[in-house]
Parts: sequence; structure tokens; C-alpha cells
Amino acid sequence: MPPKESITEWTAQLREHVPELSRPQAKVLAEWSYAAQALQRVGQSQVSQFLALALEQGVERVRQRLREWTWEKGGKKGQKRRELVVAECFASLLRWVMSGLPAGEHRLTVVLDATSLKQEFVVLAVSVVYRGCAIPVAWKGLRATAPGAWRPHWLGLLEQVRAAVPGDWSVVVMADRGLFADWLFRAIVDLGWHPFLRINSQGLCQPAGATQFQPLLNLLPAAGETWRGAVVCFKSTQLAATLLVYHDEQYEHPWLILTDLPPDEPQAIWYQQRAWVEGGFKDIKRGGWQWQLTRMTHPERVARLWLVLAVALLYSVSLGSQVEADQPAPQPQALPQTHVARQTAKGLPPPRRLSLVTLGRLATLVALISNKHLPQVQFKGPNSCLTLTRKTYPC
Repeated sequence: MPPKESITEWTAQLREHVPELSRPQAKVLAEWSYAAQALQRVGQSQVSQFLALALEQGVERVRQRLREWTWEKGGKKGQKRRELVVAECFASLLRWVMSGLPAGEHRLTVVLDATSLKQEFVVLAVSVVYRGCAIPVAWKGLRATAPGAWRPHWLGLLEQVRAAVPGDWSVVVMADRGLFADWLFRAIVDLGWHPFLRINSQGLCQPAGATQFQPLLNLLPAAGETWRGAVVCFKSTQLAATLLVYHDEQYEHPWLILTDLPPDEPQAIWYQQRAWVEGGFKDIKRGGWQWQLTRMTHPERVARLWLVLAVALLYSVSLGSQVEADQPAPQPQALPQTHVARQTAKGLPPPRRLSLVTLGRLATLVALISNKHLPQVQFKGPNSCLTLTRKTYPC
């Protein structure tokens, strides 16, 4: 399909799923994210040149359109475009992700983490993780050297997306030990979601039935095993929760995870999903859209650029899942008994050689070259594998 028609279709999808965008805003976002898929870049110079050639327009006209899209109100005298308020789009962005999940997939794994860009910016991101990838659905751009606590920003981001999640959905919220705080644990519980937060191993806890506090590492199990139980953590600021302690030789430090779920339900291995957000940040930077090359100097404009990155990731992950689902399943049983592939299969699927993001970008590129319609956003394949009583939680 010619670029103009593809961008028109993509604009319509954006208008449908993110109604907070005005028509001009949706059009520029469609153009920018379309170019990002083709170029694996979000920089204005390359994107404007690509769009100028694809749309048969003057490059400076396109560049100015992109620049104005990121500007705040009053960013330049005479600017007529409406200011894009990114935070207003967060709930709709999350609903869009949820609408693409398989029917009955009423569960989400959300990861809170921060990523920095040199000494310029820090972005606090709330991301939905899905099969090794991470899609930002809410974020806050800050100057790296700006004073002030992150607490109001994290609470604000969680509040901005809470309306998008129906009450019958199970949401597990993960964060690494650097972000743990008792107020964050309680805020997640107040939303009706389930914290799954890693804590530092230095500290004290009082297991259920014990009369005194003891070092957390006293509960360290044998390698490959998990200790679980109800505890009161932190003698000074006591927090009642379920503690999971997992020790494995492949990890340098043990995992100590606090959650509000009953001790017999959660599995420590779920925490592996938190690492997927690191892959998501890599996709945003050097492994994908090269955000680290930005010349922007204003955190508010960076936040608007992240909407382009989030939309591009959303589409790449969804299309990549479709590509992977449509590939024929390996059949090692059809091979000779002595074939190495049959001997090493052990009933497990083969390891993924390319991420869903990479598969999605390649499929988009093929569609652009062959003038095919771009598929709708749809995630194929489940994001969970642990079925428990009445509920299924991600793993």
C-alpha cells in the first residue's frame, strides 16, 4: 500500500484508540511512528527527509510539522497547533494494549522502572511486559540533575492509568529493589492490584509464628528452592506481606520479593518478567529507535517523543506476535531418532532467535516494500502459564 494510504489508515487507528488526540496530532503521530518503523530511527532529520520523499512534500515543511508537534503551548510565537498533553493519552494507550490481548486474558504484568540518558534526562516509565518485551503506557520525563523526590511522579503515573483497568482484571506490579518503598507497596494495594516488589537482603523480618525479628537472610533456602511465608518486614516501619526468598546459583544475589498475594499462590520465578523492561529500554535506545541520539533539551518535549516510541513499540510487538504465531511449529518427532534437533528438543519450543519487536519491524518493512496493508494491532499468544485456583497469574 502506498505510504499516503498506510498513514491514513494508521491515523484512523490512532484516532479510534487514542481519542484525546486531535486530528492533526494523530496525523503527525502516524507519520512519525510509520517512519520510525521503516528507518529504525526517531530523529527529526532522517524522519523528515524520509516522509518528504514518501509523501512528495518539502522536507522543511515536514520538519516543521514534527517540531511543532513536540512544542508546548507558546513554544514559539505564532504557533497555531494545540499543545499535546501526553498524560491525557496514558489511559487510552493502556486500553489499546489490553484490547489487543487474547480474549479472556484478563491479567497484566506491569513494571515500574527508570531509564536515563547520559546526564540529561531520566524517564520514569510504567510498562506492560509481554513475552520478553515492554510497552510503555505512562511515563514522566525529568532532568537528570533536578532535585526532588520521585514519589509524587510514581503515584501520579499509577493514578493516570488506573481508570483503564476493569475491576475483574488481575494486575501484578513489579519493581526492582532500587525503587522499593513501603508507600509504593501500599499504593499498589490501594489500587486493587498486586505488588511484586524486590527488596534488599539487608534488613529484618518477623515470620508468622515467630516472636522476634531476625535477619532476612536467615530464611535463605537451598539453591533452586523458594522459601515463602507471611511476615512483618522492617522493624522500624512495619509492613505485613508475603515474602518469597529464592536462591539460584545463576544469580549473584538472592531474590527477596514482597507481595500481598497469599503465600501458596505466587511463584518467585515470575520475577523474571521484570527483566523484560530492560529489553524494552534497549529497543528504545541503541537496539531499536536510537533515542540516545536525541538533541532535545526539554523534558516535556522528550515526553512527547516517547509517545512516538510507545506507539512504535506497541505496533512492533503486536505484529511480531502475529508473525511468530503464524510460523509453523517445529516437529522434531518427524526427524530421525539420531537427529540432533530431536535429541535436544526435550518437548520444549526452540529458543526465540529474534525478539517480537525485531520480527514486527521486519514484517512492517516487508509490508512497506510490497505495498501490503498493515495489520491491526493484535497480540497472539498468551502471556501467562501458571493456572491457579480461580485465577491465572503471569510467569
